[in-house]
This record gives sequence, structure tokens and C-alpha cells, in this order.
Amino acid sequence: MGSVVLVGAGNMGGAMLSGWLKNGVPGSSVTVIDPGPSEAMLKQISDAGATYTKDVPAGLKADILFLALKPQVMEAVLPPLKLLVGSQTVVVSVAAGKTLAFMEQHLGAAAMVRAMPNTPAMVGRGVTGAFANATVSAQQRDAVHRLLKVSGPVEWLDNEEQINAVTAVSGSGPAYVFYLVECMAEAGRKAGLQADLAMRLARETVAGAGELLHQSPDAAAKLRQNVTSPGGTTAAALSVLMADEGMQPLFDAAIEAARKRAEELAG
Repeated sequence: MGSVVLVGAGNMGGAMLSGWLKNGVPGSSVTVIDPGPSEAMLKQISDAGATYTKDVPAGLKADILFLALKPQVMEAVLPPLKLLVGSQTVVVSVAAGKTLAFMEQHLGAAAMVRAMPNTPAMVGRGVTGAFANATVSAQQRDAVHRLLKVSGPVEWLDNEEQINAVTAVSGSGPAYVFYLVECMAEAGRKAGLQADLAMRLARETVAGAGELLHQSPDAAAKLRQNVTSPGGTTAAALSVLMADEGMQPLFDAAIEAARKRAEELAG
């Protein structure tokens, strides 16, 4: 795989690094650049035999330059990183809203991949949408795939514009699920349960349903039907949720709002 330079060792970068090390990427091939990682992250870097630095090391050309940065710092952080980009480098960015054209402005023309993981990557259960520009070789794409898949499945996209829809569906999606738990718990409280009990029931129900969906080969619709007895309690609830003014139009509007915002952020 060659040398991997990780820029940014916060929640997402740290999760990726942990996954790499657990999945056979030798620590000796990894350099981490971050102005102020946590003590736990510094220990992990040290224990793995990886290299840590606050500044861009002189003379190093990365085979894979992995940018786990917040979008708002990219403008300031990218220019010095150009020193790390050589003819064999593939650049991978997980910064939301920052296009390949934006990165090329600061790093020059290079093999580049734009990726959108989500926060369950921190527990190895994420999903990532990724797009590679025409300069990325099959070998580079394979290497990037191996790095990204440590946090879950990787879906390669046909065009960069699809990243905005991925952001709306899976990038922001965990927040929708967490809000669903909040809504279920509040409805349970209003139905007569103690608030903490309602929250525990809602939380475990959504977590368990997610695990069943993960393990079952059945489609989501089939799993829903399996729970729904004709004329029963679930059917009564679904008659509200699946009504013309129910969840589908709300999700249509929510996903479109997120997609448009991602488009705006991308310029």
C-alpha cells in the first residue's frame, strides 16, 4: 500500500486510523499530522509505531494522502500539504462540501478521491460513498477502497454530483435516526410511560431493528411486513405513518433540503 499520511486525527480520522491498524496496515507506514491530538490518540500512534508530527515533514511524498479535516479549515490547511503530493500520490478527502476542483486549486492536478463516510464509522458500522477522478488508477482505487472499508461498505459513485445525495441520505442520515428515537420516546411519554423508560425502549428498539436489518437478507419492506399483522396495532400505527401526508413526503422534503444545502456548500 505504501506510505499513508493522515491529516486530522479527530473523531473521524481517529476512527479510520484505528480501523487501519486493526486490519493490517502497518503502523510504520503511517504518518499522522494534527496540531493537537488527544492523549489517547497519541498513545495509539506511539504503540502502533506510527509517526506523529504537528507540521508537514520535509521530503516526504505520500502514496495516499488522507484528509480527515473539517470543511472550514481546508482553505488554510491545504496549501502546505502540496509538498506531500507527488506523481504517485492519491489524495482522499472526507471533508463535506469541498469539491475535487477545490482541492485541485490548492494541491494541483493529482489522482483524487472524494468520500462521504458517516459517524457510525466510529464503531465500524458506517457506510461510505466515494467518487474517483479520471487520474486515479485501478491500483490506487483498490488501495483507497481497502482503507475506507475498515469502517463499513463502500459505494463507488458514477459522478461527483451524487456525493450531495449521499450526504443527504447517509452522511446526515444518522441524525434522522437519532431524532426518530427522540420522537418515539416523547410519544411514549405522552402515552403514559416514564420518560426514562420510554427512551430506553425507543433506543433499544431502533438499535435492535437496525441490527436485524443488518443481519437479515430480507428487504426492509419484507421485514416491516413481518411485524405487521392485519388489523393489529402495528397496522394502526403504519396507517398514520404511511398516509399521503405521512413519513414519505417528510423524508422527500428533508433529503432534498439536505441535498440542496450540500450543493450550496460545494459552491
